[in-house]
Amino acid sequence: MAITLTEAAARHVATMIDKRGHGLGLRVGTKKSGCNGFAYDVDYADSLDGDDQVFESHGIKIVVDARSIERIDGMEIDFVKSSLLNQGFEFNNPQVKDQCGCGESFSV
Repeated sequence: MAITLTEAAARHVATMIDKRGHGLGLRVGTKKSGCNGFAYDVDYADSLDGDDQVFESHGIKIVVDARSIERIDGMEIDFVKSSLLNQGFEFNNPQVKDQCGCGESFSV
């Protein structure tokens, strides 16, 4: 099991944590949402819970709660910037079986 970051995503996360001034890394999970069942939930990881799994990619810690890992195992997170106004994380998740048209939710 592993969640990884591309070099671009790792650089972006490192910059955001540096600007913020603290944090363990990136917390990634899933939540029930949208027309297809689940959406990604991304935040700073400031602490660890007892059931968290921690991965490291390009020097950045990625924290995932136990109930989300089965939905995102093997996922690679990229950071894509096509213009000043159009940038963000892109999730390459091999567990996804279907996505809604807007790309905001997925099913596994």
